[in-house]
This record gives sequence, C-alpha cells and structure tokens, in this order.
Amino acid sequence: MTRRTRSAHKMPRSSGALSLKALFFLISSSLLLGCSGSDPKVAWEGDGAPVSNLEPGDVADAVPRPDPILRAGNTSPYSIDGVEYRVLPSAEGYREKGIASWYGTKFHGNKTANGEVYDLYLPTAAHRSLPIPSYATVTNLWNGRQVVVRINDRGPFHPDRLIDLSYAAAVKLGFVDKGTTEVLVETIALAGVDDRRDSDTGAYRYLQLGAFANPATAQGLRDSVAEMVSVPVNVTPVDAGGQRLHRVRVGPVADGEELRYLRDMLMTRGYSPGLALP
Repeated sequence: MTRRTRSAHKMPRSSGALSLKALFFLISSSLLLGCSGSDPKVAWEGDGAPVSNLEPGDVADAVPRPDPILRAGNTSPYSIDGVEYRVLPSAEGYREKGIASWYGTKFHGNKTANGEVYDLYLPTAAHRSLPIPSYATVTNLWNGRQVVVRINDRGPFHPDRLIDLSYAAAVKLGFVDKGTTEVLVETIALAGVDDRRDSDTGAYRYLQLGAFANPATAQGLRDSVAEMVSVPVNVTPVDAGGQRLHRVRVGPVADGEELRYLRDMLMTRGYSPGLALP
C-alpha cells in the first residue's frame, strides 16, 4: 500500500448560522470519531479513527523478530509522483528526528507494501527508506511516550514528514487528536536477519541443521559437519523468542541438486535432514 502526499482535514468555514448540510457534516464527523473532545486529525482526507476507540494501555508494543528481508516492498530505487527514493541497505544504527503522522480507517484491511494486511489496531508504521520489515522504537518528543512498531509499509510521501504510524501507535504516543507530532525514530538491532532481496524466488541455497542456546553445542556440530563437506559451514547468532540462539548453516550451494545431495549424505551419517532455506 503506497500512499501519496497527505493533506490534513479542513473543517468548512461558517459565517452565522450553519446550513443543514454543514450541520449534518459536523454531527456525522463527531459520531464517526467517537465524540471525542477534539476531532482526531489524520494525514489523509477521508481517513479517520474507528468508532470504537483505543486507550494507550490497550496497545502492546510490536515484538521484534528476525524476519527475512525479501524483495517484496524493498524495490530500490522506486519512484512516487516523479520523486525517486532508495531503500537503505540495512536498518542498523538508524536514528532520526522528524514529524510523524498517522493513518486509520481508510486503509484498514488494505495490503501494505510487502503484501501484509494493514490493521489499524496493531503497532505498525510506514517509512520511505528503512528495509521492510524492520522494528523501531518511536518516542514522542512532546510527551516522552514510546512505542515499538513493525515497519511494513512505504510512506509518508510528504517532504515534511518522517514516518506514518498506525492509529494504534498514534494512540499509544498520545497524538491522535493533534494529527502530527515530533518524534525520534531508533531502529532495533536484531541478530540473524537474512537479507534475501537478491535471492531468486524458490531457490534454496542453505541447509540449516539447528539452532542452539549453547554456542559450544553449535560450534561442535559445525566442526563435525565441516569435516565431511566442501561447502562453507557457519555458526551465526539469531535473536528468537526473547533469547539469543546460535544456528548452524551449510551453504551456499550451487543449486538444488547439490543441496539434496548434502542432505542425503548427512542423513545417512545420522544427522537431521535440516531445513532448506533461500
């Protein structure tokens, strides 16, 4: 879901008595926005908050996990309205201040840039250049509130804005009614994120033999397998389920035939079949 330039809601001006049409518009808007003290302001005309509002305590942080970075949503460079944008090689070390906006019901249920479905009740975000998916801590510099979001969409394509947050994330940061706020965006470093942007779809080049909490166990498996094969065998860390694991991978191999040969050979010698990976 690639959203273009934003424009904030503008209420019609009135001089004297309101017309029936204007009165109906104001009443309808109040109902749609949950009759809040001040109407929520969003980045897109025609967008808004759901009828059933959230409270900040209802919104849980996104849980970072080492999801692979695939081609979907990461085409680089890409062009929107004649402006070219580039996706960063890595999310590591990204730290930037800027203006955040939010988006809601207009996009709820639509697909994001990487094919996921936008859910306004989840803490997600759109960013122009961070790899998809990535995770970031967003701090509202106006009130100090924080939220961890999963970046799974592209935008905002507005020169004065840095990030577009889901309705849920904006609720947790406390700026739904304001529409925009100044934030600090800091990406969360995760071990074991596979960058598969250049991998051919359906091509498997690695065999993962296991992931172990004890690094010595992983190293022992690596050493014994390395004596039997001519391709690289490596131990790499991965953050999964709130703990650091050490995975053992064989590869890359030339093609699927070599991968099948390695798997069969290892199985005949008592090893597990492993997991084929791109």
